[in-house]
Amino acid sequence: MENSIPVSTKSERRWRSKPLQTSKPSLVLAFFSCFAWLYVAGRLWQDAENRTLLSNLLKRNTAQFLTVEDKLVVLGCKDLERRIVEAEMELTLAKSQGYLKNRLSENGSSGKKMLAVIGVYTGFGSHLKRKVFRGSWMPRGDALKKLEERGVVIRFVIGRSANRGDSLDRNIDSENRSTKDFLILEGHEEAQEELPKKVKSFFSTAVQTWDAEFYVKVDDNINLDLEGLIELLERRRSQDSAYIGCMKSGEVVTEEGKPWYEPDWWKFGDEKSYFRHASGSLLILSKNMARYIDINSASLKSYAHDDTSVGSWMMGVQATYIDDNRLCCSSIKQDKVCSLA
Repeated sequence: MENSIPVSTKSERRWRSKPLQTSKPSLVLAFFSCFAWLYVAGRLWQDAENRTLLSNLLKRNTAQFLTVEDKLVVLGCKDLERRIVEAEMELTLAKSQGYLKNRLSENGSSGKKMLAVIGVYTGFGSHLKRKVFRGSWMPRGDALKKLEERGVVIRFVIGRSANRGDSLDRNIDSENRSTKDFLILEGHEEAQEELPKKVKSFFSTAVQTWDAEFYVKVDDNINLDLEGLIELLERRRSQDSAYIGCMKSGEVVTEEGKPWYEPDWWKFGDEKSYFRHASGSLLILSKNMARYIDINSASLKSYAHDDTSVGSWMMGVQATYIDDNRLCCSSIKQDKVCSLA
């Protein structure tokens, strides 16, 4: 019994020592297995990321793959755009040098140097006013032709209806065939709120149609002393850069809904006062000032009223302001050349 006890203890020690001898290789193997797993997982993740990147690049580049026909279309559009820009630049240069579009006026006076072109504003509902003017200060028929032989053209100025070709347009066309005293602004829509654009269109169209010393805008509530106006213009003949009228200023109306409201009131400073400008009832521009409006019509800013719009355009050039109180139509002066109708 005493001899069996040590044997059993020695055997038990050998059994307990085996795990201690095999644990080191197992740990090493486990370590390498873990390392291999991390390596493989990292490569798989990297490959997945690369595949995603390549897929995005492929999608992005696919949109840029063009056929030969597509490339020709793109190149053609770019070439057309370039030629349009060049043509616009050449047209602006030609206008600035005086090569304006030559359009024959209805009376065949194109090519003759005129003293003045007088544009009398009118509207679709002003038929009776036109009849009154033709029966008073404005010549008609043969008298109108004789006046043009003296170098003065007078036309009623009107745009087109918003519904192009409707009865309003047809009535004006019919009246014009009978009287031959209209200047119809084909590119302008006739409306009260479009008056600032109308004055721009008038000067631009008039300077392209007639070669004159002066271009005169007159409201349809004005009676003219025609001979007095012609005398005034004769004395100013050959005066360049002239901006002539009854010069005034005034408060800018800032409250919406009130008469003469100016949406751009905030541009006129803290005093809210308009700059010096000629009254819209009757204003006169020399040829080079009218040409300036024609050349730059696309970029000239229009305000709420036609007279202040013209005044703002004249501020940007070396215009000669001529304040003539004979053109103050609402005054009580005896020698004035206009009066309120």
